[in-house]
Parts: sequence; C-alpha cells; structure tokens
Amino acid sequence: MTMKPRKVPLRKCVACQEMMPKKALIRVVRTPDDGVLIDLTGKKAGRGAYLCGKIGCFKLAKKSKAFDRALKLTVDPVIYDQLEQDFIAVEDEFNAAKERDDDDDES
Repeated sequence: MTMKPRKVPLRKCVACQEMMPKKALIRVVRTPDDGVLIDLTGKKAGRGAYLCGKIGCFKLAKKSKAFDRALKLTVDPVIYDQLEQDFIAVEDEFNAAKERDDDDDES
C-alpha cells in the first residue's frame, strides 16, 4: 500500500492574486491585540495575509491597501513603512530558506 502524497496547502498572494504553496509565501499577521507583523514561522496567532517574496508585490499591496482588506483593519502608513523595512530584511532570509527547501525536495 502506497502512502498518498501530502496535500500542499495553497494560499493566495494578496497583491498578485497568484495561488502558491504556503511555504513559498511570506505571512503577515494581525495579532489579537491588532498589531501587524511579519510571521516567518507561519504559526503566530491571529489573522494572516500572504504575500509572495517579490518586493514589487509588496509595493502593489501597499498601494492598493491589500493588507487593510485581508486583515480587516486599517493598517497605518507607519506600519506599512515598518513592514517594508522588515520585508526587505526578511526577503534574503526567506529566499535562502526557500532555496534550502528546494534542495531538500530534489534529493
């Protein structure tokens, strides 16, 4: 008896609307106390919105206020600026982790 391949959870990027595996996206979470932050673990409590790792998508999400809709709260421009800095900071870490995962998949 063969094991069924595990279903890969898919999520939609709030900017480009592309469906991708959850691991290929960066999660932004609205915490229960209405804070907004990047959640690289994907495990923090709160309402999540997903964004693919492209800075262009972040800029589009910022311009179209995609996080306001996805997180169901008004995201302060200061928070967008902070997220943008965090996003740039985590982008390298995120892409490195993604490459490690890709290497694992091929072996």
